[in-house]
Amino acid sequence: MTVSTAIARLNAADPDFTRHLDHLLSWESVSDDAVNQRVLDIIKAVRERGDAALVEFTQRFDGVDAKSIDDLILGRERLELALTRITPGQREALEKAANRVRMYHERQKQDSWQYTEADGTVLGQKVTPLDRAGLYVPGGKASYPSSVLMNAIPAKVAGVAEVVMVVPTPRGEVNELVLAAACIAGVDRVFTVGGAQAVAALAYGTESVPQVDKIVGPGNIYVATAKRHVFGQVGIDMIAGPSEILVVCDGQTDPDWIAMDLFSQAEHDEDAQAILVSPDAAFLDRVAASIDKLLPTMERAGIIEKSINGRGALIQVRDMQQAMEVANRIAPEHLELSVADPQAWLPHIRHAGAIFMGRHTSEALGDYCAGPNHVLPTSGTARFSSPLGVYDFQKRSSIIFCSEQGASELGHTASVLARGESLTAHARSAEYRILTQEKGN
Repeated sequence: MTVSTAIARLNAADPDFTRHLDHLLSWESVSDDAVNQRVLDIIKAVRERGDAALVEFTQRFDGVDAKSIDDLILGRERLELALTRITPGQREALEKAANRVRMYHERQKQDSWQYTEADGTVLGQKVTPLDRAGLYVPGGKASYPSSVLMNAIPAKVAGVAEVVMVVPTPRGEVNELVLAAACIAGVDRVFTVGGAQAVAALAYGTESVPQVDKIVGPGNIYVATAKRHVFGQVGIDMIAGPSEILVVCDGQTDPDWIAMDLFSQAEHDEDAQAILVSPDAAFLDRVAASIDKLLPTMERAGIIEKSINGRGALIQVRDMQQAMEVANRIAPEHLELSVADPQAWLPHIRHAGAIFMGRHTSEALGDYCAGPNHVLPTSGTARFSSPLGVYDFQKRSSIIFCSEQGASELGHTASVLARGESLTAHARSAEYRILTQEKGN
């Protein structure tokens, strides 16, 4: 196969740079009317017919010869069997990655807290894990055991009592690595269903699939559309766009390394985005040459080519300070600071899902085994959202206990504000607690 790249070259000094950058970054993960209606029909069928609808859709969409829902349930013993079917090297890698992910997320755990005021009023926050979480995992050849670890382990660390996984097995194709990862991560139940029907089952429950409190995990356009529709009935992690990487380099890193780092995201799919920013124009030329040299050696060269040509870019900036400004404008999912002193530039970064520090820290390490979560905000949403973590599987309840004196003192303030809003019952409810002596005063 012949492959070639014509990656866009932008210069921040150009007067129309902002317009070109905005066009490059634009991404609309919008379902068309046909997809939207089909998803709504599927959700309605699952709500009305439960397990029977799941079996029917799995037969139709995945080509699985399932006679009943029992054929779509994998017990814990099947997950344990998967551990014996993968290679010792694969098991060791999964366990090492799981341990690192678990250790990192243990540090995210939040405890409940309270404090007592001078009059005896107690205020605080009670942190409680969700009862049940649902994990969607893509199936078939496009399977990601690393995503199982990244989604299930934080839930377990948070204290979620039950993690339910759904994973399609198109034409009966089971990925043993995915099941082994589920075993290691502590997944409690697995259903071999996928698509919008799996999301609907998790959101509303069926005779066999338990209703969950939150659904996490990536999927195709049907899964993403279904997650949009069930949000509110359940929580969701995010509606993720294509994968992204932004590399900021001072021009001193091996250009082959940088080219391969760009490829590491471009190979996900044709809509993935890989961008390099540097003040060194000659270095951008060398990376472009590395891209052309290395691309023919890649197994997924066709996908990388379309991604690089369609949404990739090499951006020249005035200096490293302007590079930071461009990085914050992009707010990337993955940001590599491939520079001599990344720690010095870290305070300048305000928006990024994950920040990879230094020349030796490839984004790929974060995808698999560094420890931090690889479920990250995309499409500029790092401006206001964060990586998936333990906190996504916990709820926080406010605690308010008023002593007699505290209720009396607060009652005066509440009364004034409530009457200012013309909410008389609110005011009188607070006033009833005002001590008689104070009322007289």
